[in-house]
Amino acid sequence: MNLAEETASSDLQPGTEPGISGLRKKSVPAGLWTKCPSCQHVIFNKSLRENFSVCAKCHYHFIIGAHERIQQLLDSKSFKEFYGDLESRDPLRFEGVKSYLDKIRQDQKRTGLKEACLVGEGLLAGHPVAFGVTDSRFIMGSMGSVVGEKITRLVEHALEKKIPLIIISGSGGGARMYEGALSLMQMAKTCAALARFQKSRHPYLSVLTNPTMGGVMASFSSLGDVILAEPQALLGFAGPRVIEQTIRQKLPPNFQSSEFLMDHGMVDMVVDRRQMRDTLRLILEYFD
Repeated sequence: MNLAEETASSDLQPGTEPGISGLRKKSVPAGLWTKCPSCQHVIFNKSLRENFSVCAKCHYHFIIGAHERIQQLLDSKSFKEFYGDLESRDPLRFEGVKSYLDKIRQDQKRTGLKEACLVGEGLLAGHPVAFGVTDSRFIMGSMGSVVGEKITRLVEHALEKKIPLIIISGSGGGARMYEGALSLMQMAKTCAALARFQKSRHPYLSVLTNPTMGGVMASFSSLGDVILAEPQALLGFAGPRVIEQTIRQKLPPNFQSSEFLMDHGMVDMVVDRRQMRDTLRLILEYFD
């Protein structure tokens, strides 16, 4: 080894790599940057969080979790969770690549949630509200017996307390196949509870986020007195690929997007996440 090679070799330290000139170059720590899946813009994670997890360049709305939704929309430290001890069982003893219980334990560890939704009561700009949010990171936010039960109890709580109801839906999984007919029953149960609630004349505000599909879209999320949606969210029952294969026709551009559904009367407003809290506040004040 000559002197130049020996010097370059001795300069290298753990966590570094040689540059083109042979000089030492520090590697970038992992977890500091995120690439936008829409425009490929690389975003500093701290800046992304400060911008409500919305890309500053193309306004793509990243999928976020239930706790982050609560932090963005409700007054600080005002949320009180209800029914947090409810956990899913395995009535069918479902077996696949992973068992149902293994899948639940895996997502509990990954998300810090016991189930795919959080419900409770809190304040939104000083207005008391019954508040629920589904989390697509937990078995795609699908609705099993526990999710249906928690949503139903939340609606009944809002009816008893005579306060507005807000549910943020993010469920790409619809009804949860692991529970069979028990899961499908939750569609009727949540709809029946909402029918009773709506007779009270208190508002139910439904917010649709990417994705809201299947049995959730076909039940409680589409029954709001006012239905809001985040931009470019995928909304519908079956996915566009399944529909195209079934009807053997090409679908219109942006089919099942928030904007498409608003143009066709199924969504009342498309609201940027950064304006969602103020928009909900204005709607609540209108109903007061």
